[in-house]
Amino acid sequence: MTLVLRHSEISSLLDRAAVFGAVERALSELSTGSAQNPAPPSMDGTEDGRIIPMVAQSGTAELAVVKVLSDLPGNRARGLPRQRSTMLVTSTRTGECVAVLDGRAITAIRTAAASAVATAHLARADSSVVGVVGAGNLAVEHVRALSSIRDLDSIVVWSRSADTVERFRDGIADLDLKIEHAVSVEDVVRQSHIVCTLTPSVEPILFGQWLNAGTHLNVVGAAPRPNEREVDGTAMARSRVVVDSIATALSKSGDALLAIAEGAVDDSHFDTELGDVITGRKTGRSTDAEITLFDSTGIGLEDLAVAELVIHRARATGVGTEIDLTS
Repeated sequence: MTLVLRHSEISSLLDRAAVFGAVERALSELSTGSAQNPAPPSMDGTEDGRIIPMVAQSGTAELAVVKVLSDLPGNRARGLPRQRSTMLVTSTRTGECVAVLDGRAITAIRTAAASAVATAHLARADSSVVGVVGAGNLAVEHVRALSSIRDLDSIVVWSRSADTVERFRDGIADLDLKIEHAVSVEDVVRQSHIVCTLTPSVEPILFGQWLNAGTHLNVVGAAPRPNEREVDGTAMARSRVVVDSIATALSKSGDALLAIAEGAVDDSHFDTELGDVITGRKTGRSTDAEITLFDSTGIGLEDLAVAELVIHRARATGVGTEIDLTS
């Protein structure tokens, strides 16, 4: 039987603490070779759209996933989300279609969890001020994820929209954190120990000359396109960069590829995956003064790790619809 889960059902099943552990384990498996995550291709969609099939396999879970991500800038004019995705999970033992899942909630929460895993392994232990550039739902999820792994004092937030900042305040009100609305992105960077860029920016919105010694950055928001980025080449050059997947970063991360094209860095600057830091195969932060940067493109293996959690919990609680696709 194939389990079909809608967005609302998935949202009710997600446990953020469990997601953090699942994403960390999945990245470790990628490092040790018990999971696979090849770089995804990118196909033309309608107008300026891109269709990106993200695939991954976990030998431990005996599951594989294909997530079809549609990045459609034209959707904004239609009042629709720019990005949409659907996941198909299959058994690597029997070939059975295990589940079909809407990708929205899984993508947002696994993205924040990956940043939290990176922060846990790369940021200074005394980091207590988080800066968020962009104040949408992804910012809310990031603050929630980071508050679970660091003792935070305050949040510094910037957005072009004051209304978005107010919704952000409401979204994390229960965390009882001091929130400052910054006047600029530079103001966020100057004040923060941990900085998360969470915008759909095409051109750099954060510049390396602003970075303080010891800062950790999670660079998250730009679409998986080689010509779009949030940070400039100086930020990349000044930082110890860690990626979720080298192959994916060097094909889909505009933050990485444009820095290379400008000559700010070369390919060797992107030789460390987060899983290798988790397993101790490579070094993450080496000094308190070092600037660290997690270039997060997002990978199918992170989606698969969270999908497995959701499927188990749905079946345990009777949520979702079971369909026999073979009948």
